Amino acid sequence: MDTDRLVHWLLGSLELDTTIFHVGQYCGRWRASTAGRSLASFHLVLHGECWLHLDEGTEPVRLGPRDGVFLLRDLPHFISPSPDRGAVLTPAPMQPLSAGEPGTTGLACGFFEFHGALGGLLINSFPRHVVMRADDLSLQAAAPLFDLILAEAVHGACPSPDAPSPLIARLADVLFFYVIRHVARQDDVAAGLWAVARRTEFAPLLSQLLDEPGQDWSIERMAGLAHMSRASFCKHFLEASGQPPAQFLVLLRMRIAAQRLQAGDSIDRAAEHVGYRSYAAFSRAFKKVMGTQPGAWRRQRQQREQGGAPALH
Repeated sequence: MDTDRLVHWLLGSLELDTTIFHVGQYCGRWRASTAGRSLASFHLVLHGECWLHLDEGTEPVRLGPRDGVFLLRDLPHFISPSPDRGAVLTPAPMQPLSAGEPGTTGLACGFFEFHGALGGLLINSFPRHVVMRADDLSLQAAAPLFDLILAEAVHGACPSPDAPSPLIARLADVLFFYVIRHVARQDDVAAGLWAVARRTEFAPLLSQLLDEPGQDWSIERMAGLAHMSRASFCKHFLEASGQPPAQFLVLLRMRIAAQRLQAGDSIDRAAEHVGYRSYAAFSRAFKKVMGTQPGAWRRQRQQREQGGAPALH
């Protein structure tokens, strides 16, 4: 299965909330961290350089201009201007950002959160952290986003480092989508949706599930497409995805139904498209995956779109 096709479908299904914690610059002896808030987080280097310190005993990671780190778990860590983990550094207030003042490090730091079962599947599939490098040719298209964030922080409506422009959160959203696509193409993603797509015996099945979610997808039929017995299919699919095939199918169907609802389909048409003839059965499945009834979910989405971007929190 074409990985980009899977990525594009997934990006259209994700509900991502990004909160910018602060945007500004440090100078002198400083230390900063987003750990301890039970959220995934990120640090983007807008100018200057710094060092990322993770677990004890691991080498520090140098970060330069247009580099970034996405911590997909709430990991103990800190960023500092020194590669020496034991250097005596104290938290210092972040100053307003300027355009590359010598001896300073410009950062955009924040948190992101996925909603719904598909977001959990994504996070469980990814490594604990991802370092984005400016010299990575596969990520060059994302480089202008750093410049846009820097320009917005310097010239936009940012009264202080702790009150950045809401536009920066939207730019960070786009940047993270580049990271998702980048990681999805790597070979070290060992579980979840990506693993299913990369297993040659499952890729044709996943392609057909996305194309025809409303078909009668019995375990026997899915196993047949994978050229396995029912027992072998269930065992290997669970090992790859972390979920039984039937549960995985419901997850995909409800996310596809949500996309149809957002595109303007009626509830009945969205339900029929993913194989449900009973409104009650569809509603129960939708609430289990999406957290609310389909009608309420659509109203919430419409209110959000009419009211503009969600408020930062």
